[in-house]
Amino acid sequence: MSELQIDVVSDVVCPWCFIGKRRLEAALRALKDERPEVVPRIRWLPFFLNPDTPEAGEPYRPFLERKFGGPEKLAQIWAQVSEAGRTAGIDFAFERIEQRANTLKAHRLIHRAQQSGDADALVERLFAAQFLDGRHVGDAAVLARLAAECGEDEAATLAYLSSDQDAAAVRAQFERAQQMGIGGVPFFILAGRLGVGGAQPPEPMLGALRQALQGA
Repeated sequence: MSELQIDVVSDVVCPWCFIGKRRLEAALRALKDERPEVVPRIRWLPFFLNPDTPEAGEPYRPFLERKFGGPEKLAQIWAQVSEAGRTAGIDFAFERIEQRANTLKAHRLIHRAQQSGDADALVERLFAAQFLDGRHVGDAAVLARLAAECGEDEAATLAYLSSDQDAAAVRAQFERAQQMGIGGVPFFILAGRLGVGGAQPPEPMLGALRQALQGA
């Protein structure tokens, strides 16, 4: 067996990161057909799409209308993202989202999950909660419930989120990503040496995975 390390820099409130996750999964399924001996090891690294988000969050749509230049421009962007999402099997429900979330707590949950295993199920659940269900993924009680849906103890998770544990480590990882020149997400680091920016379609991503495996 041969391991392939894949670091994914992302934010759970980034719709393109959700699309990028699904496209990566499609590329990995194709890679498995070609190279069944390759075992991908995915690590999720934090990025703050809007680092100035208040801890309690704020109304979602008004913020985006200000950011992108009004309701018509926002509608165009949502239509574009929704179309890309459909090709990846995601039915975005932007209209359900009420709060713009501060994602520090969500990133801390992912960080904690990865200390003992694979965080993929949690990451998928966070994306789905944000973009399909419209749940507030910055709220500790919501996050504890999502973690419980992935098999974690809800009360213990809530206690963890009520502390500052791992907050400094998560912020440091974000700062390292910035120091590497990563200014947008998703961003993929393959085998620790090959960087791929953006939610690449499965075929180009498969090509990048093949390139990363050369000489491995």
